[in-house]
Amino acid sequence: MTEDSTAPEAATDGVPERPADVPEKFWDAATGTVRTEALLKSYAELERKLGSAGQDGELSEAARARLLDMLGRPATPDEYRIEPPHEAVTPDLEVNARLHAAGFTQAQAQLVYELAAERLLPVIAQMAAELEGQRQVDRLQRHFGGPENWQGVARQIRTWAESQLEPGVYKTLAGSHDGVLALYQMMRAAEPKLLDGGGCAAGVSQDALDEMMRDPRYWRQRDPEFIARVTEGFRKLYGG
Repeated sequence: MTEDSTAPEAATDGVPERPADVPEKFWDAATGTVRTEALLKSYAELERKLGSAGQDGELSEAARARLLDMLGRPATPDEYRIEPPHEAVTPDLEVNARLHAAGFTQAQAQLVYELAAERLLPVIAQMAAELEGQRQVDRLQRHFGGPENWQGVARQIRTWAESQLEPGVYKTLAGSHDGVLALYQMMRAAEPKLLDGGGCAAGVSQDALDEMMRDPRYWRQRDPEFIARVTEGFRKLYGG
């Protein structure tokens, strides 16, 4: 004979524990068995209430309340014992009142909170991330003098970072306003100087220009701003 999967598990003292789907009022804790007389009495009462419904098939408010109580709804909304599934999803008195009015049992009310944590929190988190990302972009646009200037700088940073940094480092820094500014400073510091320490036009270096021409921004991306800087370097070095 196979074991009945619905049979209650044995407690430590040898008396079976009440199954989760059996209301407490129908369970004899001393013997670990279902109180069949109470169960049959409740069933008979339910049939009687359903049979006494009006001609339109609807129960009176009092009958409906008694029926819901028999099905396991707490007596008042305050009696819901909700286990918060997440720190951001905690019991709410107004929500519990509406659940109670709708006839939700303890298990059904708990499920509502669990579904809210499972389904709504990821959506809220995604929306918050998108809003924060846009806020960071707005700050960068203001810092670099507008959307067009920022787009040009962003292309330069991306090209430089992809060739010079580990992908993980670039991704981390590129995720915030301060991180992008750090990338920009790193890129500028790594670029060769067109002028020597004296800062005069005569100090323009051919080696520096050659190094800039080897940069992917010059020969591959054809970045207009970068090309203009190289062109200006040649003008200062050779004139014309």
